[in-house]
Amino acid sequence: MSLDLTAEFSMETVGGRKLRVARWRWNEPSDHLPVLFFNGIGANIEAVAPLAEALTERPFIMFDMPGVGGSPEPLVPYNPFTMSWTAKELLKRFDVEQVDVMGISWGGAMAQHFTLQHGDMVRRLVLAATTAGMIMVPGNPAALTKMVNPRRYVDAAFMEEHFRTLYGGLTGGKHEHIGRLTPPTPRGYVYQLLCMLGWTSVPALPFLKKDVLIMMGDEDQIVPLANGKILESLIPHSRLEIFEQGGHLFMLTHREQTISCLRGFLDAPDRSDEPDRKAA
Repeated sequence: MSLDLTAEFSMETVGGRKLRVARWRWNEPSDHLPVLFFNGIGANIEAVAPLAEALTERPFIMFDMPGVGGSPEPLVPYNPFTMSWTAKELLKRFDVEQVDVMGISWGGAMAQHFTLQHGDMVRRLVLAATTAGMIMVPGNPAALTKMVNPRRYVDAAFMEEHFRTLYGGLTGGKHEHIGRLTPPTPRGYVYQLLCMLGWTSVPALPFLKKDVLIMMGDEDQIVPLANGKILESLIPHSRLEIFEQGGHLFMLTHREQTISCLRGFLDAPDRSDEPDRKAA
């Protein structure tokens, strides 16, 4: 499923894992670094593709996790270290030396881990609707129980009925979002859950020297705003942007505000002590 996307899709095998990869504006001239994006749990490329389509001035790359979207299901479990290495090797395949990294929800944890593991490849980091891992403020139990129910991927009526309970905040654009989802395989979903079991970035975040933008919705039922405040308190060069009436999918409901916020952060002048930017 590629819908109306302008991305170039390919199947890439890295470290024995075959992954479906999408790249936007890859061969077009740009003064900006590419964005490497890590998606939420069980979410396929199409779910967040409108963001990539909107950032018209910069290259953008993401991939479906094993067993999600168009990537074959994993044969063996993986962890943040192996998946960060996989992402690094994927970037090297496309001759990328440095990126700006972004992740939402589960992908925000992966984005943190990638930045901590491969900091030489990262200029700036964007974290959306995410946490520091196992040390977190849990979400609304009603939302969490529906989140783990696989019906939300295969039953559009179930998703529509419980959309606000699941994600909170405004619900504009929900039909578009539901139409873009492809259900993960059961093994793919379970392995993605297991990947971050017991993981936390808390001990390492005070030593993170990157500029970090944290974006949170104030009505998020899955990842409460308090988690963004925890991240901001731990990361030295971070800024928290709060989206009023924003739920877990505020990037969908507050699209223009999200794009404006991202551009303002990614295009801001470098700090005097920020590492020199390399050409991508």
